[in-house]
Amino acid sequence: MFTGCGTALVTPFLPDFSLDEAGLRSLARRQIDAGINFLVPCGTTGESPTLSRAEHLRVIEIVVEEARGKVPVLGGAGGYNTREVIELAGELKARGVDGILSVTPYYNKPTQEGLFQHYQAIAAAVALPIIVYSVQGRTGTNVEPATLRRLAAIPNIIGVKEASGNIGQQASIAATVPEDFLVLSGDDAISLPLIALGGKGVISVASNEIPAEMTALARKAIAGDFVGARALQKKYLPLMEVNFVESNPIPVKAAMAAMGLLQPVWRLPLVPPRPQSQEKIEGVLRATGLMA
Repeated sequence: MFTGCGTALVTPFLPDFSLDEAGLRSLARRQIDAGINFLVPCGTTGESPTLSRAEHLRVIEIVVEEARGKVPVLGGAGGYNTREVIELAGELKARGVDGILSVTPYYNKPTQEGLFQHYQAIAAAVALPIIVYSVQGRTGTNVEPATLRRLAAIPNIIGVKEASGNIGQQASIAATVPEDFLVLSGDDAISLPLIALGGKGVISVASNEIPAEMTALARKAIAGDFVGARALQKKYLPLMEVNFVESNPIPVKAAMAAMGLLQPVWRLPLVPPRPQSQEKIEGVLRATGLMA
């Protein structure tokens, strides 16, 4: 269900900082029409820390409505309070998501045993497929290969979004977990090598801008067409890199605004990119034919 390319969907806002519901529907439809494999609303790329609980659930409702019967929805439900994560995941289940993406607890930095028990508790409480999200650079907590091997024994913990940036660790994970456990890249730029190691796809930021192309890259790599996948990687690597010229999702939303896909609005503490960053973003868009 969650193989290939899934988009870590941005959340569009109106100039008064309210949720742009029509814009969100348009973005979800654009993704589906482009052939995306699944959608991932309310992750960090969706500015979930700035969404109220009601807004979080409304984003999920809208994306599920647009995606129903077309592509699966992997809803974001993570945090550093296990009880609250379970409550949120239950509310997402009631709204029809097909699975949960749950980032590791941040700031309180649990031990590996604490991580195991955190995810075990979520899995026991919520009868949905769960994908662990490991992104040490954001959370300060790494999910080690041995911990993932233990988690993989829990039937409804089905995979990991691996965004450590450590190819050695990713190779170890791919060699450690069962064959049917999904190892997904959380970093566009190294999704191709991770798939070559046995990964099953990517949860992508760049697919907000280029859904068809990122889906094709993942599909080609999974099928073993590395010549075709490398060609796409080479063409769009500058976009993958400029999306992180400042903290995600500042650059990707700036790029999408320049492409006419949404309004350039971020919620504090995120702010618009610096002028020099905006210039870099627009230069990449022009070079890749995404902007005149």
